[in-house]
Parts: sequence; structure tokens; C-alpha cells
Amino acid sequence: MKAVRIEKPGDIGLVEIEKPKISHPREVLIKVVCGSICGSDIGIYKGTNSVATYPIIIGHEFGGVIEEVGSEAGPLKAGDLVAVDPVRSCGHCYACLHGRQNVCSSVKCVGVHMPGGFSEYVVVPAERANKVDPARISPELICLIEPYSIGVQVNSRGRVAKGDRVLVMGCGPAGLCIIQDAKARGAVIIASDIIDARLEVAKKMGASATVNVQKRDIREAVAEFTGGEGMPVVVDAACTVESFPLALDLACPAGRAVIMGLGAPMSQVAAVAVTKKELDVIGSRLNNYRFAEVIDGMERGIYNPELLRSHTFPLSDAVKAVNLVLNHPEEVRKVVLNF
Repeated sequence: MKAVRIEKPGDIGLVEIEKPKISHPREVLIKVVCGSICGSDIGIYKGTNSVATYPIIIGHEFGGVIEEVGSEAGPLKAGDLVAVDPVRSCGHCYACLHGRQNVCSSVKCVGVHMPGGFSEYVVVPAERANKVDPARISPELICLIEPYSIGVQVNSRGRVAKGDRVLVMGCGPAGLCIIQDAKARGAVIIASDIIDARLEVAKKMGASATVNVQKRDIREAVAEFTGGEGMPVVVDAACTVESFPLALDLACPAGRAVIMGLGAPMSQVAAVAVTKKELDVIGSRLNNYRFAEVIDGMERGIYNPELLRSHTFPLSDAVKAVNLVLNHPEEVRKVVLNF
């Protein structure tokens, strides 16, 4: 079968590998229907993803149709359409025992630490295969359930609630999912980016105001938006060395700053930036069993995955698709691979 593999930074290709087989009674074999390319996949390709291993079959945003089930796979059956949660945890460390399996001390993510979903078939634990109704969610969009789970996780970590004013810094796919989920929670959102086209989509996703930070000072815009107080919630979805300290600066006293970046380069942050305002500085990584919530939201029309998708390529053009995202990020939102 075919799979997309990165041998080392800068070396990507479509390769032939052996079709996997079920080896545990609680596993299922899935014929992949679609996958979508994430910024972390691009980071693996570029060599800037600080947690990736090589060589690696990439892809952690994917889903498909169950072809075979193990003897203890529960209610799942052959023919079910499922979206796959890529998080793998141990179940017995401190984080797992306290309901935080997404930051398990030995957490692994499919497509980053272990073979991913950009292959024609995958075997996954049954508990990570989330059933989807094809009559209510298009099968070719089920790969976008995972990025929406990131948005739900971020807003849950940031305790975003009705009436909150939220700044989302960065309107890439993750930022757009955060915006749409925050809007569904009743928040009022200002979004920032350097690309006008992304800001236009942010408005469609629910942002009340947008700022191109190359054209206007973000501090001035936030002051105007909040009457000079600063933002109760700031989400750093830009994930740069500069955006982390800026997020702390833009948060109001007693506010929350949610940080998503996984880059290794150091940001300079003075302790007083946190303590003088008694900020809650909150990390958010992966998702913590959020798939059911996202599937419900998509079925009820709260989320619009069609608006998130910008391009579709066949699996045979996967390398071309990855290079589009790498070289022309201003043109893309989510690029979907059709299997």
C-alpha cells in the first residue's frame, strides 16, 4: 500500500509499505478516506518540529471506514465511518490519573512519534476510533474533526465563556477553529494575522474585529477594543518567539494567556509580566478526548468544516500538496488529501 513518509528533514515521498494487520483484540483496521495537512507536518518536513522522530509516516488528522475489527473492539463494526483521535497515553502516570491524558508523561501522537494516517490503511485502538454519521458529516471532511478538537481544547483550557473578550493571535487553521468554537461559546473575538485573506475568513468564522499586524499596531487595536483595559483571554496561535511575550503584554490584569507553541527557540519573558497582573499562563497541547464534542458540534451545524478546507488533492499528489502548504501558506487553510 502507499504511504507518505518523511525520511529526514527535507526528504519526503510516496512509498510502498506493507498493509498493517490487527495484532490486539481491541484494535480496528481502517481504510483511510481522507487526511488533512497540519502545520506540525510541515514542521516535521522542515526539521523544526522539536518532538518529531524520523523516519515517520506523517498524518494525524485522518479518518476512514472500518474494514476489520478485533474480537474486543466493542460496538464498532466493519463499514463504520470513523474519525481517529491521534493521542496515545499510558493510562497510569500522574497526568493520566488526573484526566489529562493528552500530556501523559510518555504521550505519543500518531504521525509524529509513531506511524501516522497518511497511508491507505491503518490499525488503531478501537477507543480512538470515533463513529461519524455519514448522512450528517461529509466523509471527505472527517479529517477536520481533529483540528477542531484543538480549538475546543484551547478554549476549554482558557475557560472561554459567554461574554468573554478573546484575542486570537494567528489565523491559520488552528486559530480559525479556535475562533469558531469561541464564538459558539458566546465570546466576542478579535483576531490578528499578517495575511488579509486569513482575516477575511476569521470574520466568517465569527471574529467581530480583525487586525493585520503589519498594517496596524496590535496594542493600539486591543486598547480600542477593550477601552484600554487589555484582553481577558489571549490565545497565542501564532507560536513565534515574539508572540509569547506579546500575549502576556496584551492580557489584562487577572486575565488568561493560552500558549500553544512547541518550538524549541527561547522567548524572553520577565517574571513581572506575569506577576504584576497575576495572569494565568496556560499551556494547551493536542486534545483531551474532545472528538465527541466536535462531532456533535459538526452534526448540529455549530462548526463549518467546509469553510476551513481550501484545497483537495489525491493521495498521489501528496508531496505537491505538502509543498503548497510549505511555500504558499497565504493561499491555504486546510489542504485535504482524498484517498
